Amino acid sequence: MTPTLIWILVALVAIGLYLSWTAGRLDRLHARIDATRAGLDAQLLRRASVAQELATSGVLDPAASIVLYEAAHAARQAEEEQREVAESDLSQALRAVFAEPAQVDAVREAPGGEAAAHELTEAVRRVPMARRFHNDAVGAARRLRQHRKVRWFRLAGHAPFPMAFEMDDEPPAALVDRAA
Repeated sequence: MTPTLIWILVALVAIGLYLSWTAGRLDRLHARIDATRAGLDAQLLRRASVAQELATSGVLDPAASIVLYEAAHAARQAEEEQREVAESDLSQALRAVFAEPAQVDAVREAPGGEAAAHELTEAVRRVPMARRFHNDAVGAARRLRQHRKVRWFRLAGHAPFPMAFEMDDEPPAALVDRAA
């Protein structure tokens, strides 16, 4: 074997190892996206469930109960294409219902209300964190998938292009202020 052939083989093996490492990294990022999406779905479901439970508890006035229940129900039943809009509507309903600190105080004073308010506060605090983790993972995968080597060698396989979850997740100020 000539030295040139050996160097060509070494270069091909090095390129193959690098591409294999990149494909593995991309696969791990896609697995991370799946895990963070499952965590986000769990937090969104928890928030909707707590809101629905609070709406049916009789602690809120009837108009606030109806608004909150319908938004929470719509968020739980939304199809994947409409999920971001439904979750944003739930965030807006939570802000509307808990716009006044007096409403939060009324919930806390009811029997079992302190626990319900605490659970809702925790749920609305965790949603933005879960969404941020998911969108960070999506951003990392997108940046890697945009490299030429990934596109040219089709290292992503048939995996769909990752999509961020964009929604209004601002918590009600009165609810978060009381918890702090």
